[in-house]
Amino acid sequence: MAQLGGQPIFIMKEGTERTRGKDAMQNNIAAAKVIAEAVRTSLGPRGMDKMLVDQFGDVVITNDGATILKEIDVQHPAAKMMVEVAKTQDSEVGDGTTTSVILAGELLKRAEKLLAQKIHPTVITEGFRKAADKAVEILDSISVKSGIDDKKGLKDAAMTCMSSKIVVESKDMLADICIGAIEAVAEKENGKWTADIEKVQIQKKEGDMIDDTSLIKGIILDKEVVSPGMPKSVKDAKILLIQSAIEIEKTEFDAKLQITSPEQIQQFLDEEEKMLRTMVDKIVNSGANVVICQKGIDDMAQHFLARANIMAVRRVKKSDLEKLSSATGAMIITNLDDISPDTIGYAGLVEERKIMNDSWIFIEECKDPKSVVILIRGGTELIIDEVDRALHDALCVVRDVVEDEKIVGGGGAPEIETAIQLRKFASTLGGREQLAVEVFADSLDIIPKTLAENAGLDQIDVLMQLRAAHQAGDKFAGTDLETGNVIKNMMEIGVVEPTAVKVQAIKSSTEATSMILRIDDVIAGVKSAMPPGGPGGMPPGMGGMGGMPPGMGGMGGMPPGMM
Repeated sequence: MAQLGGQPIFIMKEGTERTRGKDAMQNNIAAAKVIAEAVRTSLGPRGMDKMLVDQFGDVVITNDGATILKEIDVQHPAAKMMVEVAKTQDSEVGDGTTTSVILAGELLKRAEKLLAQKIHPTVITEGFRKAADKAVEILDSISVKSGIDDKKGLKDAAMTCMSSKIVVESKDMLADICIGAIEAVAEKENGKWTADIEKVQIQKKEGDMIDDTSLIKGIILDKEVVSPGMPKSVKDAKILLIQSAIEIEKTEFDAKLQITSPEQIQQFLDEEEKMLRTMVDKIVNSGANVVICQKGIDDMAQHFLARANIMAVRRVKKSDLEKLSSATGAMIITNLDDISPDTIGYAGLVEERKIMNDSWIFIEECKDPKSVVILIRGGTELIIDEVDRALHDALCVVRDVVEDEKIVGGGGAPEIETAIQLRKFASTLGGREQLAVEVFADSLDIIPKTLAENAGLDQIDVLMQLRAAHQAGDKFAGTDLETGNVIKNMMEIGVVEPTAVKVQAIKSSTEATSMILRIDDVIAGVKSAMPPGGPGGMPPGMGGMGGMPPGMGGMGGMPPGMM
């Protein structure tokens, strides 16, 4: 609304809310801080879990930052941007989601004090950007070389990632599984290693314990053998992957056959049988003893295959067929005439096993599997889901080290070191940007402070001791939260994180902070409340049909009582 000669002019829809200037900024910063505070207690090996119950009563128990923020239904637009920070962190590097959100919250909290000193938001965001660029440089300079051949570095990174999760008791065994999986799917292109996590399939089944989780160098199909007469287990399996159906194709248009004598029916059936027998003979002659088909297999064909002692599986998803192709080396064929020795794949064992109440087919011991499966076991569905999230993070961390080939110590050590060097960098800058860079450096301290706080230690004491150790030249001095001993070299005790995780946390939190700080006007459109049971999008009270005034029930806008 604007005033012109004392006359109000409505520019926006009535009911539109508008918050401007200082109020808008404070409102946005407060919302972002609440989000950061919500996940703060879940950071580190002494962090706690959250139980999230949605409107349908479904329960999720987790301490994964991205999952917590995804599950809680955030409404405030600035708070939604914090959720995006966690999502970006999760999709880019897979770990460090809680760190990135806490860091963004702390940057905003400290920026608020600069705003109170009448420093312009643009100056603050510019200073933060310079600080972030410098922080990335510092992290690169303190990183230690690692990679796919550094078994200790990979394992330490995976175990550090899982030390704050529910799987902490089994982290040693699970770290080996993650490394085995990534090593299997990693490929070298132009001198650089890449690992596609999509090629690591995760299957979950309740029962047994977390320790019974296993890595299968092959594929699991959620299917069973088509005929009871077929073998349930085949060793030294020669595998044929077929995309077309092993049955007689029906005509595409309506066709009628006029049969005048019983002999013709028999001829008809004999011919059908002969065609199916020919198809099966092609499979038998290829030497294959396991057939996996994307479409159907006729009953008669099943009978012939069973007599030839061939195991067959039908209606397998196309994506599974492609994974089987990369795991076994078999080519997917569409025409049985194309079968040749080159199209046949190999697996050491193909076996149908019953797990709980379901039959699954395990294709194992592939020679050079470029696709593998982790079969997760656990006592309840909630535990299995959290193990799945923990393994996803650990797989991503191992992949990050394999691809980026750089690691740093954990336990808050890189943040303290970066903060100390940033303060030196700030003294070389002039003007108000120097304040922003110093504030950025102070904000990085929130990570070691939160780790100490969650472990029940005095955060100020810890911070002072850490700073003293770093000033003395120990760039990886951090807090050993497992024992409560404050100063340890993180690399020596095996607390290691990929540099990529730290770099991404700084980048995504800085960008989100800058975006929130630059907002000085929030214009919220009027929400159309939906009456109970009424159609969507009508103004309050406008029940019934076609946007009629209140009380105008019934049909076509008739006055009350005119029915």
